Formats: sequence, structure tokens, C-alpha cells
Amino acid sequence: MTTFTDLGVSPDLAAALDARGITSPFPVQELTIADALAGRDVCGKAKTGSGKTLAFGLPLLQMIDTAVPRRPRGLILVPTRELALQVRDELAPLGAARNVSVIAIYGGAKLETQAAELVEGAELVVATPGRMIDMIERKEVFLENISKVVIDEADRMADMGFLPQVEWILRHVPGGHQTLLFSATLDGVVDTLIKRYQTDPAMHEVESPQVTVEQMQHRFLLVHEMDKVKVAGSIIRSSNRTIVFVRTKRAADRVAENLRREGVDAASIHGDLRQSQREKALRDFTDGKLTALVATDVAARGIHVDEVDVVIHYDPPEDHKAYLHRSGRTARAGANGVVATLVLWNEELEVRRLLKRLKIDQPMVEVFSNDPRLADLGAWDPRSDSAVA
Repeated sequence: MTTFTDLGVSPDLAAALDARGITSPFPVQELTIADALAGRDVCGKAKTGSGKTLAFGLPLLQMIDTAVPRRPRGLILVPTRELALQVRDELAPLGAARNVSVIAIYGGAKLETQAAELVEGAELVVATPGRMIDMIERKEVFLENISKVVIDEADRMADMGFLPQVEWILRHVPGGHQTLLFSATLDGVVDTLIKRYQTDPAMHEVESPQVTVEQMQHRFLLVHEMDKVKVAGSIIRSSNRTIVFVRTKRAADRVAENLRREGVDAASIHGDLRQSQREKALRDFTDGKLTALVATDVAARGIHVDEVDVVIHYDPPEDHKAYLHRSGRTARAGANGVVATLVLWNEELEVRRLLKRLKIDQPMVEVFSNDPRLADLGAWDPRSDSAVA
């Protein structure tokens, strides 16, 4: 079995990993770390949850030089505030093992606090593009000492409209630096980014199968408007972690509040909340203090939590792609999970179309909140149920 030291990772970093129970590299790490440590530009095709953070983080921590105030040596660009914090939290303890400071720069938090961290001389900055540009224009940070650049989740940057900002930043980084790019897809505008800002990159692809309908147990539940939140509550109370999807920010707040009235530890997460509120909700959900997180589709892009055992489509998704994207939250790291779609009478037709598109052979079963089957949705087969609609 390959070890981190086999890949060229220094003994002190390998020991720090070992202390955290990380003893063998994930495929993306095994493929890319050696090339990155050799100083090559690296292009990695890998999905969220594949171990990319250590794939680029370990080489940066190992090779980065000491920084002076406001002049970091490495820059990691990420699409969301939540991801910036996750990357920082994963790399900072390892950086401490070799006196490398890792900070996060993102919108929604006090600019003065982040500027003060830069003044202290951070070696590695994990940043969202918008706030990074703010800092550059305010002369709170200078890029002339940058020797390592990482573009993480480039496809999501493109989806969220951030590539013009990313390119603006890359144009302001002086030549001669190493660039590592990671993305779930490498076509279209991402390919343009690779050709424009990387030099003869080592190309690596991690074979990660698409989340498929077979990896999940699907339940389509016909519910009544007045009983809907109680049905959701009954499902959530029997699970460890549940993500509840709704279509609008207002619905997220309303459903979370209604679930709390049902005795469920729930919080909402969406773009209109203060950053501190979003961070707390995500942290509490990850730590198990919350059993349910009510999210909009956009906000869910920042949620990367394993061991979500149930996904509830409180509002049916817009299309089959959204269904798979939402539902895939419960099929992470090889785990299977239960996906429940709550269907009101006036949504039945669109959900039947969705079933046909997904090629899912499942009936819709009428349930009420006191139905004992809700306590273990995975244990009964709706196809053999006599109460099929």
C-alpha cells in the first residue's frame, strides 16, 4: 500500500496526518502529490469529497516559503465561503506542524479582521474571488510573492459566474508560479482556463462513478398540506442527519421554524443569512447538534458532509438533474441513503414525469404523519404496498 512518505510528503507532515488517523492517500492524492511536489502544474479531474484538499494542500504546505506582512506565498481560490472555511480548517492544523499560517478570506465577515491576519504574515490564503479582489484593490494584500496558485472546484466557479473574477486575479499574479487546478469537469470554459493559465500540466483523472439512482432508496410520498411538516418531522426523528430541500429562501426559514415547533433540531441555510449564521448552522449540523438542515439548492453547494442518511425533497426538484444533485448528498463516500420526495396533490403530475425521466419504478404512496413506516423508510417496499396511489 502506498504511503504519504512514498509520494514524497515530508516526515513531519506525514506524522501530523497519522496523528489525525490519516495513514494512506486517497486516489486523487496518490495521483497528483508527486507531480505537485516536483513543481509541475497539475490538472486534476475529481469530484467534491474525493480528498482534493490534501492533494493540493500537502505540496503547498511542504514547499511554501515564509511570508512577510501582506505578501502571502500561496493562494487557493474556492467558490464559496463555506468551502474556504473547510479548506482552511483542514490545512491549518497541518500548517502548524511546520509553522505555516493558513487563513481564509471571504465575504460576509469583517474585512478589518481578515486584513489584520494578512498583516501578521500568512503564508497561505484560501479565498473567494470577490473578497480577494476587494483586498487587492484596497492594497491590503499584494501578489508579487505568490509562487503557488490553486483553483479549486473550477467547474463550480464557472457555474456561479466567478470565472471573470478568477481570471482577473490570475492576470495579477506575476509569472513563474506553479498552478494547480481541480475540477469535476474539464471541458468548456474550464478547458479555456487550463490552456490560458497552466503550462504543460500533468493531467490526472480520478475515476469516480456518477451518483446513480441505484445507490439510493427512493420513496415518493403523497402527503396533505396540513400534515406535510409533521410527515417530514416523523422521518427526521428516525434519522441521524437529514438535509431538507426547498425551492426558496423564504421557504427554508419557514420550514425550519415549523420543524422546530415539531420538536426537531433544525436550522435553515441560504444566501440571505449572515455568514456567521450559515457557519454556525453548518458547524452544528456537522457536529451532530442539528439533526436537520433546511437548504435551498444554491446554498447546498457549500454543504460537504458525509453520513447524511436521509434527503427529503420537501419541494420537488425542478428537473431530474436537480433530483440527482440533491439526492447525491446522501450517497457520499460510497454510502447508500434514503431519498424521500413529499408530493402534494397538485404536484403529482410533475413528479410522475420526473419518475419517468429518472427511470425509477416506484409508486407514490399516501402517508400520514402517524404512519409507522416513516420510522424506517428503507425497510418497506412501496411496490408491494396495498396503499399504492
